[in-house]
Amino acid sequence: MNLHSLQPLLPAGDAVSAQALDLVFIEGFTGRTIIGIHSSELHDPQPLVIDLVAGVTRARACDTDRIADTIDYGVVRQRLHRLLAEHRVQLLEALAEAIAAILLDEFGAAWVRVKVVKPRKFDDVDAVGVLIERRATPEAPRHQRAAAVLHLIGSGMVPGKR
Repeated sequence: MNLHSLQPLLPAGDAVSAQALDLVFIEGFTGRTIIGIHSSELHDPQPLVIDLVAGVTRARACDTDRIADTIDYGVVRQRLHRLLAEHRVQLLEALAEAIAAILLDEFGAAWVRVKVVKPRKFDDVDAVGVLIERRATPEAPRHQRAAAVLHLIGSGMVPGKR
């Protein structure tokens, strides 16, 4: 991912696309985790590279110059390390979805793009992986949010800060 590819790919007329977004990004985050579907992948941590972009609608930090008024990429970085240590998913798609949910729900992003890569997974390719984009949805009814949290807990992931 390079800076030229940071533009959100939102459909015209989308509520988020109608607002200017300030983009906070992490490029080339590297970590190790156990993830995969083949038995050879399920014993030793393997390297992952994560790129993410989080769009916030006109971050107040532009005016206040306070980190509390935007997404603190240092805190996001710490949260990614914790996720890699704690997750129980097998697919990169599920891990990317968990990262997107963290950015949207915990950090208040309006839009996210998450790329998760297994570098040198095969001898004849540089990398394999997934790239997803998600948008924040209008506030869901409380029972729907509770159901989503129960689903995450049931899959071995506990949302929120610990």
